[in-house]
Parts: sequence; structure tokens; C-alpha cells
Amino acid sequence: MTNTFEELLSGWIARQRWFAGKGRAIEEVTVESEVEVAPGMSHLIVAVRQGETRDRYQILLGRSADIPSRLKHVQIGPDTYDAAHDSEITGALLRAMADDADLGSGESRLRFRHMTGVDIDVGARSLVIGAEQSNTSLVFGDSYICKLFRRLTPGVNPELEIVTALAMRGSAHIATPYGWIETDLDGEPTTLAIMQEYLSVANDGWALALTSVRDLYASLPEVGADEVGGDFAAEAYRLGTATAHVHRELAAAFPTGVVEPSDVKRMAEMLRRRLDNAIAEVPALGGCAGVAHDAYNDLADITGPVPVQRVHGDYHLGQVMRTPTDWIVLDFEGEPGQPLAERRALSSPLRDVAGMLRSFDYAARHMLADHPDAASLEGRAQEWAARNRASFLAGYSEGAGRHLGAQEAALLRALELGKAVYEVVYEARNRPTWLPIPLAAFS
Repeated sequence: MTNTFEELLSGWIARQRWFAGKGRAIEEVTVESEVEVAPGMSHLIVAVRQGETRDRYQILLGRSADIPSRLKHVQIGPDTYDAAHDSEITGALLRAMADDADLGSGESRLRFRHMTGVDIDVGARSLVIGAEQSNTSLVFGDSYICKLFRRLTPGVNPELEIVTALAMRGSAHIATPYGWIETDLDGEPTTLAIMQEYLSVANDGWALALTSVRDLYASLPEVGADEVGGDFAAEAYRLGTATAHVHRELAAAFPTGVVEPSDVKRMAEMLRRRLDNAIAEVPALGGCAGVAHDAYNDLADITGPVPVQRVHGDYHLGQVMRTPTDWIVLDFEGEPGQPLAERRALSSPLRDVAGMLRSFDYAARHMLADHPDAASLEGRAQEWAARNRASFLAGYSEGAGRHLGAQEAALLRALELGKAVYEVVYEARNRPTWLPIPLAAFS
């Protein structure tokens, strides 16, 4: 018996890395809209129902009676495949952006737009890169990277909102935006994709940090972190300065506010509840929970208002790139699994600082998980993390034009330990050998 197209889609979607409903049966797949983008390629929005959950995803659907062997790995049915991987036809996305094209009709209309004053090379060919968890990124030549947001949430994606606002302010720490694709979902303009400058000669912050850690671990025991050829401290300082500049630009481009002490106390209680829940799941955390309780007590004692603003929301070494001239911050969409309203909500910029500090600890320690000399290298990991955390904070103070006060230090400490509590639960569930990394934050 021949399967229907929806049945073929159901089986294919369930195997994709970006599918958010893994582990639960798909009960129904419905094609909500189909718009032709180019001959042989259509844009689909499909709804996937799993019990009470209903999520939407976008697919670039290719149709061919004879699917080339180079596309067999993304085949959906006998004559259909994921056209995001087909460099022969994805150039249509560039042409539509360059033309500010509207395709389709009614609520299914796709709107392709480009930034004012930019020229788009419509002849660039695409290549899908990486194996992202929630998106698919197409690199066009060495000029553009177009991120398709696979799982769709009605509303403007924070990344588009932020990078376009910062670009108009001339920010030096973002990848230049070139264009985007949008449609309407549930009556709201909804971001489908964003295209930015491709940083072809940049280096990933996480990779640079790991190179430094490896150099330290391979050096003689008497050689300090400040003496190793791959010392990262100067880069950590520059990254801190760049982070502060981005925060200042965000505060200037978007509304700001304050959180009153009564709400800060409620935040402290929320962090305590999360800690208690984490201890119930990971008893090993209970023996060192006093450190977190002390930090939450200090948080609850804050007597002044706490400034809040738009922030990155998912900040770590994997979200920054080092170009030949400076650090660039990427992926302003926040945590993809969180509701859009939460990702756009105002927060303390120290939330981003806390995330980066935790990332330095991970960079220093994650190679020790299965290392035969882990015990002897623990001191070196502490040294590297402490040196680079301090350098980042010094750079952040330089960029902000002031040092953190006692109230800010208390807030930062609480936010960092709150992040570590989350990491403890995550590692216990997914990577038990990495559990010592977040637990070390409570020592």
C-alpha cells in the first residue's frame, strides 16, 4: 500500500535533529500552507500533533521525478526531498530577498525582505553547515549565512529584532544582517529566516578557549596559565569589553526598566525552589547546597532596584566569534525551547555575564571527564578558569565604564549558581560523566 504524503512527512520529520517532539508518537501531520518559491521548490508550513501538543515546522520541499544521488540522504518520498540541501535551487531565496518579493496569497503569503542599502549577490551557491538542534543554516559562498527557524512560533524572532536594531546603530559586534523571510501565523508577523554576514575568517570562541586549555594541560607542571603560549586571558578581556558594549547598545536601542526589591526576593525564592527540586533529583548536590543558599540570602537582601533590559539570553563561548579585528556576538534568539515572550522579556545583563562565566568553567573542565590524569590536572583547570573569568569581568567593567558594585556582585553570584543548578540536572540526565563540572561551582 502506498503511503500518503503526510505519512511520509511524519516518518521523515521524526528523524530530524530539529524536531522537538522526539520520544512521543506523532498522531497527525497536516500541511497548512504551500507556496511555490521556484520551479521544483515549495515552502511548506506543516502542523504536527502529538497528544495535546501542536507544533508548526517549515520545510523547503523539493520535487523531482529523479532525485540526484547527492540528495538521497534528505529524501522524503519517491519524488520529494528537503530542498534546503539543494544548491541548484536555493539561490531563489537570494533572488526573492533582493527583489523584496511577496510570494503566495492571503495568510500563506511569504514576504522576502532585505535591509535598506545592502546589495545581495544572487549568484552565490549554498551549502548546509553543521548539525544544529533547532535550525538549519545555509552558507551562500563566503558572504552570507541564512538561518531557517525550523520550529515556528508566532511573532518576530528576537534575533531579527535585535540585530536589525543594532545594525541601524552601527554596532561593531554583530554580523551584518542582509535580509529575512516572514509570514503571518495566527495573525502575527512571524520570522521564518534571517540572513547575515558569514564570518568566513572568524574563529569560534569555544574552539579558541579549548586550544588554550589543551596547551596548558600539555605544558610542564611548573608552567602557569599566564606563561603558556596559548594564554586566553587577553581574549577573555576583549570579549568582556565587547559584551559590555553590546549591553550598552541594547539598552539604547530598546526599552529598559527596573525590578524592585520585593520582586528580587521572589526571584531568590524561585531559585531556592529550583535548588530543592534539583537536590531531589540529584542528591549529590545536597552536600554542597549551602553555598547556593548563602548566595540566595545575599540576593534577597538587596535593597535597591535592579536595572533590566534586553539581553542575549543564551550567552556562552559557542555564541561568539573572533574575527581578525574583534569579537562578534551571534544567535540573539535566546533559548529556542522557551516561549517567545520569555525570550523577549527584560532581564539583568548580568544573566549573560553569568552564562559566560559558566562557559569558562566548562571549557576548563570538560576535557577532564574521561582524562586519566584528571586528578592531577584539576588544579590547572581551576587556575585557567579563574584567570579567564577574572579577565572577562575586568574587560566587562572596562566596557561598562564602571566596576560591579556589591549589589551587582550578589546578583551575579546568585545568577551563576542558578545556572549551575540547571546544569547539574541536565548533566545528570544526559552526560553523567560531566556532572563534576557544575558541581564544582558549589565548592
